[in-house]
Amino acid sequence: MYADHLVQPWYDRLVEDLPDGPALDVHTHLGDRDSVSATAEELMGAVASARARALVFPLSEPDGSYLAANEACLDVAGRSDGALTALVRVVPDEVDAVEKLLDAGSRGLKLHLSSDELDLADPRLEPAFALAHERRHPVVVHGGPEVGSTGAAVLDLCERWPDLRLVLAHCGLSDLGRLHRHVTDVPNLFFDTSWWTPAHLMALFRLVPPGRVLAGSDLPYSTPVSHLTATGRCALQAGLTPEQVASVLGGQATRILDGAEPLDLGPPPAEEACEVWPFPEAASTNLLAALEAMQRGLDPEVPLVVARHACEVPGDDPDAPVLASVLRLLDLYEEHRDRLLRRNGFTPGWDLVAAAAVVARTPAAPVP
Repeated sequence: MYADHLVQPWYDRLVEDLPDGPALDVHTHLGDRDSVSATAEELMGAVASARARALVFPLSEPDGSYLAANEACLDVAGRSDGALTALVRVVPDEVDAVEKLLDAGSRGLKLHLSSDELDLADPRLEPAFALAHERRHPVVVHGGPEVGSTGAAVLDLCERWPDLRLVLAHCGLSDLGRLHRHVTDVPNLFFDTSWWTPAHLMALFRLVPPGRVLAGSDLPYSTPVSHLTATGRCALQAGLTPEQVASVLGGQATRILDGAEPLDLGPPPAEEACEVWPFPEAASTNLLAALEAMQRGLDPEVPLVVARHACEVPGDDPDAPVLASVLRLLDLYEEHRDRLLRRNGFTPGWDLVAAAAVVARTPAAPVP
């Protein structure tokens, strides 16, 4: 999906140095919503490219009903040879259907607070939370930028239902500044990494214990290859060990999915693995500016040019290898952008630019 085949070498090089273990993306979607969509074939292909498994749940449905969409996810998961596991997207009016779907093979819940206008304190949701608690299932809760503070409700939910595993999506960015100090108070609170700036990934890894961080791509907004690469690179840059990175990329999520007790992998790292010097920082910052335009279907324009200039250093510069890798990704973008399909409104090749931005910000991670 997208330019996964071109980003693949960076993913393969990342996992080459990690302990063997399962890769599991905890945040993928199936369906068709406004300007974004993901077919079963695209999802399966993207997951296979990362040699991973994934949790899958529906995209937003315009009529607000998820009965058919949840059944569709369960059907696709059942035909995936174990690659996909369905979660139930829950709205209050359909709570009565949750137990049947869990009995049929779904393994947790998804709640989208903004698209479905949900309140975590809505008493109508209590039967669903009770089932997740009873069965030790994950509950993925949208925590994106348009959501107001839900920190108090998240902590209350974790305390009242200690055997469900609450996964706050998108780095919990709407509440990370409030919640990170309370993570050790609630052992069943986790965060997924499905956000597109390395700054938020770095903040998550520096503030939250590694055993509480789970990799997620938010497909179709990204892919497992792209976002597991970003997650793993930022984890290494933040100072996590290879064993901790392997847990983030799937080991801990697999334990949660299996109903096992999550592992305590220690505190967040005290400092980054290495300092980020001016030229990689300049390249990454400008590439993120270019990427913001590309995510709206526009051309990257001047920021891409500025980023290229930041990468042009002498061969004996300590950052020359990582900046050469950034330039290689940008060369691939220039070479292939006119041949890549436009999907979901994104400028073709956006994921090559995204990978370049992450590589520039993570010099401690290996490059192909």
